[in-house]
Amino acid sequence: MCVLVFVGTNGETYFNTVSLVSCVQNFPKSRGPVVGILKGFAGLSGAILTQIYAIIHSPDSANLIFMVAVGPALVAIGVMFFIRPVAGHRQVRPSDGMSFSSVYGVCLLLAAYLMGVMLIEDLVTLSPTVITIFTVVMFVILLTPFLIPVTLTFSSETTTYAEQEALLPPSEKEEPARTEPDGNEVIFSEVEDEKSEGEDLLPASERQKRIAQLQAKLLQAAAEGAVRVKRRKGPRRGEDFTLGQALIKADFWLIFSSHLLGSGTGLTVIDNLGQMSQSLGYDNTHIFVSLISIWNFLGRVGGGYLSEIVVRDFAYPRPIAMTIAQVLMIFGHVFIGMGWPGAMYIGTLITGLGYGAHWAIVPATASELFGLKKFGALYNFITLSTPMGSLIFSGLIASSIYDSEAEKQARNHLTQFQSSSSLWFTRLYAEGPHKCEGAICFFLTCMIMAGFCAIAGILSLILVYRTKGVYHNLYGKSRTSTLS
Repeated sequence: MCVLVFVGTNGETYFNTVSLVSCVQNFPKSRGPVVGILKGFAGLSGAILTQIYAIIHSPDSANLIFMVAVGPALVAIGVMFFIRPVAGHRQVRPSDGMSFSSVYGVCLLLAAYLMGVMLIEDLVTLSPTVITIFTVVMFVILLTPFLIPVTLTFSSETTTYAEQEALLPPSEKEEPARTEPDGNEVIFSEVEDEKSEGEDLLPASERQKRIAQLQAKLLQAAAEGAVRVKRRKGPRRGEDFTLGQALIKADFWLIFSSHLLGSGTGLTVIDNLGQMSQSLGYDNTHIFVSLISIWNFLGRVGGGYLSEIVVRDFAYPRPIAMTIAQVLMIFGHVFIGMGWPGAMYIGTLITGLGYGAHWAIVPATASELFGLKKFGALYNFITLSTPMGSLIFSGLIASSIYDSEAEKQARNHLTQFQSSSSLWFTRLYAEGPHKCEGAICFFLTCMIMAGFCAIAGILSLILVYRTKGVYHNLYGKSRTSTLS
């Protein structure tokens, strides 16, 4: 079983990496929507497979396992002949905005439909025929996005676009935009020291003029022997980093640490959702698992969409959206920990949204700060933070506190049974599994996780402060040209 879980889990990583890296490299100007949509569907897959499982009327779960094992492989083999790298001017088309908006609409429709179906199935006993109809409608909605490229293929825009493409020189047709600097580029070591703090926030033309003036002065000083000239050491923010180069940068570890604390606490809630709902007196615990899958999906889609508005319309660092998500998760943990009536629904809603937003914001941020050339290695290293966070918060903190509270309640019940029950029943109760009841079971755990989410928000704000100039360089120029 250990070997099978190892192979299966790493297989999922390959699916994630290939789809994410391919699409981000093909749509570098729409990273937020691309990551949000891909990660959104990944988060919604639990609810989709649950609905498929509902039409399999067999007590043997081997059929479901076989479907999950073979189905994704068949899909990958089927689409591998159609997916290709897109370079140069093809990466941005006038119809991209409308296309992504259409996919967003399908995403929201699918999420709302699945949530309604799950609530109906939970409240009403349905016949197999009705469940099958619900599943067929789900597949129709799921396959709707395929109409977008088919429609664009036969649209008038494609014809006009092909005519314009024929007029472009070969270099613009074939070569993608390069962000990696020339290896022979020589810069002055004193340029960065002489620049003022607000230099990176100036308009592009003014900034280039000042840097040119400063370099002219340094060139003259270098000719006189007053300053030394050296070759550039490593890339700067926004250029292509290798994993080794990124590991020595403070920005990378700020992303890693913030993601560890934020997504780690969210995953802890998901892992312990059954025990949390049982301790608060809810019988149908599976409804929370399905609902948090929906909220997780909406968080991923919404995180990508809103963070793209932040960088496109305001040229502000994308990590500010991660700060907002982590603040939301603070309230989610508090709601779950307090155990108020109905708070479990609100807590899972807020926590699911915040947790899902991390998976749309963090990959896009990493690609913007450290480039796309080695994005696969960078992304997978950052994802290590999630199981590490789950190990700390779920494996060490949550389980220890839950077991401690369960033992306290067991001792109290045992004392009562000893005074009123037989010795045989008392021994049977003492040897049985301990269960904790009440909000006290996860109160301390949720408060601790809320505190760590606050720390994660502070780390994200530090990253926002450090990367203002980078995002101004990446998006400020395009925003200025759009406004003019």
